[in-house]
Amino acid sequence: MTDSDLVRRALACAPTDLFIGGAWRPAMNGATFPVTDPATGARIADVADADASDAVAALDAACDAQRGWAATSGRERSEVLRRAFDLVISHTEELSALITLEMGKPLADARSEVVYGAEFLRWFSEEAVRVGGRTAPAPEGTLRILTASRPVGPCLAITPWNFPLAMATRKIGPALAAGCTVVLKPASLTPLTAAALVDLLHQAQAPAGVVNLVTSSHAGHVCGPLLADRRLRKLTFTGSTPVGRSLLAQASHNVLRCSMELGGCAPFLVFDDADIDQAVRCAVTAKTRSNGEACNAANTFYVQRGVVEEFTDALTQAFARLTLGPGLDPGVDLGPLVSSSQRQEVASMVDQAVAQGAVRRTGGVVPESDGYFYPATVLADVPPDAAIATSEIFGPVAPVVSFDTEEEAVRLADRTDYGLAAYLHTADLSRVARIAERLEVGMLSVNTGPISNAAAPFGGMKHSGLGREGGSEGIGEYLECQYIGLPR
Repeated sequence: MTDSDLVRRALACAPTDLFIGGAWRPAMNGATFPVTDPATGARIADVADADASDAVAALDAACDAQRGWAATSGRERSEVLRRAFDLVISHTEELSALITLEMGKPLADARSEVVYGAEFLRWFSEEAVRVGGRTAPAPEGTLRILTASRPVGPCLAITPWNFPLAMATRKIGPALAAGCTVVLKPASLTPLTAAALVDLLHQAQAPAGVVNLVTSSHAGHVCGPLLADRRLRKLTFTGSTPVGRSLLAQASHNVLRCSMELGGCAPFLVFDDADIDQAVRCAVTAKTRSNGEACNAANTFYVQRGVVEEFTDALTQAFARLTLGPGLDPGVDLGPLVSSSQRQEVASMVDQAVAQGAVRRTGGVVPESDGYFYPATVLADVPPDAAIATSEIFGPVAPVVSFDTEEEAVRLADRTDYGLAAYLHTADLSRVARIAERLEVGMLSVNTGPISNAAAPFGGMKHSGLGREGGSEGIGEYLECQYIGLPR
């Protein structure tokens, strides 16, 4: 199959209308907005541009469907999600190509996202039949305590552009498993993958109104009215911390249940007893996955002084071998960044770090091309107080900062407002235990790379968010606990 054949098949899988109440339809005002390929800057589709009236119509549909969906058995909800899992897997190539077309990651990386994203549908299909409660006598012996779980209600799910499939399944999976209906608002840069997923859920026989899709180039125009509507009961958002703060403020007026997966600035700690070859292999994966545009990507590399030159040299060689190019081309390791503005932000951070004393070991120069490409970059001798060391980079840039002691390493790693993930490489298990107890992060990867898994809770501390997605903890975000007291 040629690339053009795959592209045609992929685009054919992605409706460009809104999906409301079980039907595809254009925006009420007839407006559309363009979707472009970051590898070329070329327009690949025009998508319905919803306004407030479309958003309210989607919530109407979700509310109309809520009671009936909540009343279905766990097994029925499980079967819908399991059918959706099978459909996503059977459309892996088309969905992968859509992801690459919209946000730029290499096709092999996009395939990994499809498999990862599909797992949330399978995992929560299994969790749907395990929602329960407990019973116990009160300590005084006068009451019997019963607890029951019930769905929160209609949910607004706002997803980012960097994992357009997986971030949607990570929210829709537990919501549907719990008995909640959903209005999905995907990022305007990557609406096609979300539309393809919603169409597959429709094919999986999700009832009308259970999943609704509202695409828009102006998120505030569609999300604001929903957050102000008392019928909405849950907000789940993945994106930047500043946007998350704004949404939390809006959600507070109706005291909405909120799940927030926000920014990250993950430290990658390498001690002098680490296996350096293994650490470098894991560093490449943790830094360049999704072109470095991941909230849990390794951000700053803190390396003990005794091995800092060995690690930096090896990482530089590994980065220099990476092939930069359009994600659909064979053999490409690193695709374009998602937009011109994103590339400019990354380039500015690198230039500022160099002005502060950092040394470019490889990369660090914007190539001449039509797309939004930025090379894999290693910065050595980065001052610990350089802005790049404590800011979320969201690009394939590895700043290396040296440290002397374990105490210093923990202090440097924990100094940001973020606390999503961290990476630790050491042969000392006692050190692992000490650092795990001290680092304020929701996830710690030890002697390996990214550890995201549908069966594990994903989420952070501090300004990295609220709640957890995935694992047995994930479905609880969509359930209310009801206590019933009975006489004994």
